[in-house]
Amino acid sequence: MILVTVTEISKRISSFEMSGHADYAEHGQDLVCAGASAVSFGAVNAVMELTGVEPDIQQATSGFLKVSFPDNLNDKTDEQVQLLVRAMIVSLKTIEQDYEEYIKITFTA
Repeated sequence: MILVTVTEISKRISSFEMSGHADYAEHGQDLVCAGASAVSFGAVNAVMELTGVEPDIQQATSGFLKVSFPDNLNDKTDEQVQLLVRAMIVSLKTIEQDYEEYIKITFTA
């Protein structure tokens, strides 16, 4: 199962972490894993490309990704980052609705 943990402090998403594998299908054919990966990497790339923000990214080959966003951004840039990250969460929730036994999203403070 893919576990997604979103850390939200004072209505601001400060980081998210993804770990595990969906095991929906064989490696290379797992659409849940591919979808979650595409959504998360696409959102991080959009943050970097569209806002110029460089988040702290930790990644491992075993299906682990942790992305932390700077907390010293100006208000406008932070709003843009938050919008992109929240859009990612909406997409991940859509995957979770259809494949709830393969991906779980939780929120923590």
